[in-house]
Amino acid sequence: MGFRGFRVLRNSSQFCYSNFFQSSRGVSCAQSSPFLSASLEHGESSIYGPQGFCSSKSAATSGNGMWSLISARGLCSFVPTPQTDLVISPSELLAAQAAYAAQRVQGKFEDLTLRVTNMRNEDKGMIVLAGDVFDVPIRKDIIHRVVRWQLAKRRQGTHSTKTISEVSGTGRKPWPQKGTGKARHGTLRGPQFRHGATMHGPKPRSHAIKLQKKVRRLGLKIALSARAAEGKLMVFDTFDLTTHKTKEVAKYVSQLENCKKILLVEGGPVNKKLGLATQNLHYANVLPSIGLNVYSILQHDTLVMTADAVNRIVERMHTPINR
Repeated sequence: MGFRGFRVLRNSSQFCYSNFFQSSRGVSCAQSSPFLSASLEHGESSIYGPQGFCSSKSAATSGNGMWSLISARGLCSFVPTPQTDLVISPSELLAAQAAYAAQRVQGKFEDLTLRVTNMRNEDKGMIVLAGDVFDVPIRKDIIHRVVRWQLAKRRQGTHSTKTISEVSGTGRKPWPQKGTGKARHGTLRGPQFRHGATMHGPKPRSHAIKLQKKVRRLGLKIALSARAAEGKLMVFDTFDLTTHKTKEVAKYVSQLENCKKILLVEGGPVNKKLGLATQNLHYANVLPSIGLNVYSILQHDTLVMTADAVNRIVERMHTPINR
């Protein structure tokens, strides 16, 4: 008998999945799969029975009762490692490319699969990265424009010099116009005198330049795609540190190959323990997902994100631009 697919059956508070098989005689029969039943009591769903869930609340309760094995459309899919011997691979995982496969061609907008770990290198499952965010073609010109925009915008622009009307000094004529043999002058506050004014000097202003929102968004996608293509992108389930001391983070970084600087990205506000554990490490920095930017990614050769941060970034990239 050959595998045909899934059908979703609505049954009060539960969905029951039925596998359809076709026999050699061409007769279809439905075989119930109790391990695929998903409870929706709290808006969550499980593909591994009581252990671990992979889809979000919005996916479970959206539309006209349709429910997906993976999270809501547009978000990355996190599939935890099951606690039983039965392993089910959703279709998105089967169709996605491995993020670090040698034969993979970069920039094809293909969904990528990535292993989810933690600080102790424990296997926490798999995650599917959206191809339109983590597998876009690399364009150095876009990166250059975004970095130039960032560096110009962050300048304070508080530089200031004094003009001839602002500099301190007398206003009288230093000597008579004629008869002294000296050059004629009308003030001692001119730029040619010591302690005089500065001509055409800088004044407080904004150095910011304009850049379209779609170009800024594309720059972040390119930076994330570059790290994924280099094998320098890692996904953790959470940053669950046992202590606020630096030894745990320092030990993990020392185990990484060719890692000089590492950027840790939290989904929400930065964990207090994580902030204390990295504040004395010059090669480790922490950012919330809302603060992730192109320049910070380029400054660090290794990027570590939580699954929540990945979902938030993808959701932000898929949000329509306000014009």
